[in-house]
Amino acid sequence: MGEIEKNGMSPFNTTFELGVRMVYLLSALGGRGADLQKLILLDYAVIYSDDLGGPTSLHTPVPFRGSEIYSRRALIQAALHLMASKDLISVSISDDGVSYVPGEQSRVLVASMASSYARRLAERCAWVAKTFGESDSTSLTVDFIAMGRRWGAEFEVEKIRVE
Repeated sequence: MGEIEKNGMSPFNTTFELGVRMVYLLSALGGRGADLQKLILLDYAVIYSDDLGGPTSLHTPVPFRGSEIYSRRALIQAALHLMASKDLISVSISDDGVSYVPGEQSRVLVASMASSYARRLAERCAWVAKTFGESDSTSLTVDFIAMGRRWGAEFEVEKIRVE
């Protein structure tokens, strides 16, 4: 019997997967666009929408998932770069900094995907855009940090201090 070759690459959270989510998310935000920090937070909201009072989460909630917010920055930056190179995302530079908006080809990508996952992704992105789209990065960061203390808490054991 043959062996399965392991290449060390994870099938989850690839640059391409995150890039597709960024295209969907920016498409849902429309012309408002978002900076990197906001996209990191909104990506979490798309994946784990149930944590934030939204529809059922797109992915299965895992323990300590709140820490994912802190490990995604480089992956999302790479995903944005990949999608920008294909005109799926456009980069806007202003006095306020760098922001991202849907690219000329974003509608083509979103319209071409018809799987149940793509439909659920579009629904969650629409919910996130409606719920958090007008918020700026600073207020979202403060809110998400405050809410983050309870994400994944169903698997944590609370220590009781005896005095």
